[in-house]
Parts: sequence; C-alpha cells; structure tokens
Amino acid sequence: MKSISGKRLCKVIERKGWVLKRVTGSHHIYEKIGVEQILSIPVHRDQDLKVGTLKALMKVAQLSEEDLR
Repeated sequence: MKSISGKRLCKVIERKGWVLKRVTGSHHIYEKIGVEQILSIPVHRDQDLKVGTLKALMKVAQLSEEDLR
C-alpha cells in the first residue's frame, strides 16, 4: 500500500460524508452521522502518513484502497 499525506486523506473522507468539526494543533477532527468513532487525522505539511496510521484511519472510516485513488 502506498501512503498519502494527511491533507489528501482529509479530501478523500470529506467526499465520503465526514465533516470537519475542529482543528486541534495539527490534527483535523472529523465526525460522521451514524458512526460513533471520530477520526483524528494528523496534517503535517505534505508529509505522508505512516502506513500503520493510514490503515487504522481507513478501518474506522470504512475506506478501501480504491477510495484513495
């Protein structure tokens, strides 16, 4: 799996219905109606997310690798 930046992941999940609730430091906090968990996406300039972090966020957001393209 190829990693992507936090900024790009934010755009992907916004297309999937997640709503930005607040920004705390460098973390963007997203919520979605019907999903109990929140997403906290680290956005550090254009640095790619670590693969483990990306996979964990994708699992909560119910995204597949196809959604990242």
